[in-house]
Amino acid sequence: MRNSLSVRSGVLIWIGSAIQAFGLYHVHACSGVTEGGVLGLTLLLERWFEISPAVSGALLNMVCYLIGWRVLGGGFIVCSFLSTVGFCSTYWICEQYPQFWPQLYEMPLVAAVVGALFIGIGVGICVRQGAAPGGDDALAMSISHVSGIGIEKVYLVSDLIVLGMSISYIPLTRICYSLITVVLSGQIIGMVQRLGGSK
Repeated sequence: MRNSLSVRSGVLIWIGSAIQAFGLYHVHACSGVTEGGVLGLTLLLERWFEISPAVSGALLNMVCYLIGWRVLGGGFIVCSFLSTVGFCSTYWICEQYPQFWPQLYEMPLVAAVVGALFIGIGVGICVRQGAAPGGDDALAMSISHVSGIGIEKVYLVSDLIVLGMSISYIPLTRICYSLITVVLSGQIIGMVQRLGGSK
């Protein structure tokens, strides 16, 4: 995994972050199918307190990056900060326009798969460049390092916690579709990261 930033890496990180933000706004935010981790938590905060994910995403990610600062190193933090700025600014731009596919609410399985594609490809591009597009990536790495628990288990636990909290505003059947999204997006992230050999 890279931990330095070139112009090419910066552009790819921005593109990956934009893909992720686009999918979160135009698929997850209108379909009732959510993500785990910080992404899911931003949607939860939007529903509970009407806080825009553009704002809550920035704050939550910064807290997680500060927690992981010692473990992840300065280069990783710089790349991840660019990813956070790319995500938040793109999401803010998306919020200025109506959602493209509000009818996805009636097609939760389609929303789960399409949402997983946007999140998986967007995050995968960022991870290939050595950036954590969400603070939960930085936090998961830190917890794994301190506890010795495999990082995939840390991700799964954090996703399940957020999905469990999301039952407060998402019906259980939608949570099942959200679980499909979480599992698929994780697999896609790994596939994109491994394209052409690990970075």
